[in-house]
Amino acid sequence: MKKSLLLLLLLCSIFSFAQESIIGFSKESAEKQIELESKYEAKLKTTNLDEWMQKLAARPHWVGTEFGKENVDWIADKFKSWGYKTKIEEYQVLFPYPKVRLLEMTAPEVYKAKLEAKAVEGDPYTAQADELLPSYNAFSTDGDVEAELVFVNYGVPKDYEELEKLGIDVKGKIVIAKYYGSWRGIKPKLAAEKGAIGCIIYSDPKDDGYYRGDVYPKGAFKNKTGVQRGSVMDMPTYPGDVLTPGYAATKNAERLDRSEAKTITKIPVLPISYEDAQPLLEALEGKNAPESWRGALPITYKIGPGPAKVHLKLDFDWKLVPAYNVIATLKGEEFPDEWVLRGNHHDAWVHGANDPISGLVALMEEARAVGALAKNGNKPKRSIVYCAWDAEEPGLIGSTEWVEDHIKELQEKAVIYINTDGNGRGFLNVGGSHSLEAMVAEVAKAVEDPQTEVSVSERSLARKVLNGGENSFQLYALGSGSDYTPFIQHAGIPSLNLGFGGENAGGEYHTIYDTYPHYKRFKDPKFEYGVALANTAGRITLRFANAEVLPMKFKPWFKTIKDYVEEIHTNLDEMRKETKTHNKLVENDIYQLTADPTKEIIIPKKKEIVPFVDFSVLQNALTNLEATIHEFSAIKLENLNDNKKEELNAILQKTEQQFITDEGLPRRPWFKHQLYAPGFYTGYGVKTLPGIREALEQRNWEEANDQMTILAKTLNDFDEYLQNAISKIES
Repeated sequence: MKKSLLLLLLLCSIFSFAQESIIGFSKESAEKQIELESKYEAKLKTTNLDEWMQKLAARPHWVGTEFGKENVDWIADKFKSWGYKTKIEEYQVLFPYPKVRLLEMTAPEVYKAKLEAKAVEGDPYTAQADELLPSYNAFSTDGDVEAELVFVNYGVPKDYEELEKLGIDVKGKIVIAKYYGSWRGIKPKLAAEKGAIGCIIYSDPKDDGYYRGDVYPKGAFKNKTGVQRGSVMDMPTYPGDVLTPGYAATKNAERLDRSEAKTITKIPVLPISYEDAQPLLEALEGKNAPESWRGALPITYKIGPGPAKVHLKLDFDWKLVPAYNVIATLKGEEFPDEWVLRGNHHDAWVHGANDPISGLVALMEEARAVGALAKNGNKPKRSIVYCAWDAEEPGLIGSTEWVEDHIKELQEKAVIYINTDGNGRGFLNVGGSHSLEAMVAEVAKAVEDPQTEVSVSERSLARKVLNGGENSFQLYALGSGSDYTPFIQHAGIPSLNLGFGGENAGGEYHTIYDTYPHYKRFKDPKFEYGVALANTAGRITLRFANAEVLPMKFKPWFKTIKDYVEEIHTNLDEMRKETKTHNKLVENDIYQLTADPTKEIIIPKKKEIVPFVDFSVLQNALTNLEATIHEFSAIKLENLNDNKKEELNAILQKTEQQFITDEGLPRRPWFKHQLYAPGFYTGYGVKTLPGIREALEQRNWEEANDQMTILAKTLNDFDEYLQNAISKIES
């Protein structure tokens, strides 16, 4: 009996697997698609990625450079040779080049920062002294300031809360913050809001230097002279060209005066190495830094202010430079006016072997293989548009200007945007619109991990379980940080961002050490994960290009929102308990009695009691929407004729746009952004209210209630959109 039952279960399992299709395809078309993807995978070659990286990362190529344009022309020629209709679209964007960079300690002793990374033996690229971009933070304002120094840890809100408890004010001071902990642009923004007049950012060896492993050239991590460049543009206000907010930076575009640009920092900002940071930090006195603030330098970390006093002077050459986007199109046979967009940027702060060339060469190999399939008679049903963006590093400029230039056409034609950036050895990570989650999970099961010979899905899930997560494939929520931002947050186009990593740690990010030799030794020596990226992204591209019905499912999307609302509810309950405990400690003088009488400390005050918040408006909206999504999900592809499939595709193509307002602002109050992080695209100069969770954490009950009302309306509107869709398809 037991053997019969096992045999029956096995037969059922085999039958189920045999009957399984892939999302968006009938059984017959699924078989053809899987065969096509196998042909595609067989065409991918690691040698191309290796060769192309050596070419593209041979010299520094930030926006506006001669070698950057040489790369653009070479990339465009490659696409043309593979059968793509290719054009280069140019925009004129503001880019600051540093003319004066001065940082010196004037008291209690004198020290002048070197501000120079040293060339290393065995890496000739680091010795291209005349071509290397100086280390600086783009879109820092000009400035000449001198003041006492204050150490602010990572320079994020909770650090300033700690300073407030310690009675330390940064008003009129210059702050020094560590990289990491947040996006770098938050550090000067918040420092200025707190009254600081200057900001220094350094890389502590605990985060990406000798504390983590051997430094370059012996190992992958940052040596004492390495400096991370990067933009500090206020991207939460708006990304893209700072002088043309909301419209494309074409040659004859009307431009703001630089003094009117809201995304240039209010105070001067400069990044430095930990070699230059150590004398400054060592000269600080005052209170010892909290244990969690301390890095790995051989010093006692103190906060200040002073007696260390520093002089910071910055002056930039603010000029318009050309940004070149390569746009290569393979016309679809059946639906040429439906676009599958695939992008990666080509500009770098210096050589950019890892960021972005490792992702770009994977995209190019993908495009070459797709082009070869088309030449052999396997043309895509929808048009595939490959994009190589310029000026991503200074602030997502090339992609943003292109979206602004083409937004109406994009909203009519684009069905998905698929983004990659830096890539390396390790595990698959994918973020994106949660309606794409089920499709990506299918693709991840079909791609083999080059080191373990299991699927990239299985390997990533194993790490997730090991770290205490669920054994289910999930997309992370997209915030900002790469070229998907304007597509999803402004144009309302379903988007993905993917790459491999986790076994490629190092300290080369945005330094002169992000070179081909460094990448070849420490990131992806055999370029196997470059091919794995091309295989994964290429399959997603081909599925969207050929699907009978766009492969989108709304049950994972709904689960994400429902889980987030439940998480907020749980956080509020925990906050209520913590507040009650805190107030009891204050009432019983526990803080006072346990404080060191010899040290100055500010005793915490009682907190406002956390009320019980009414979530019913959200819960009702979720209940109604869940029923509608269940009904929408019951639509069977095999029951639809060609006309109905086209109608359904038109509906699916517009779904993400339901979360964008008429003004191009996101209707996404459930989005998991932090108040001081670039994870929420706020539109152009318009401050969007923080999400529900942030409002509750700030104890702004009225605003939290308003945000819940907005979210409920958004969900109800989407419910209505899907109900109308069901009626249209079933009529």
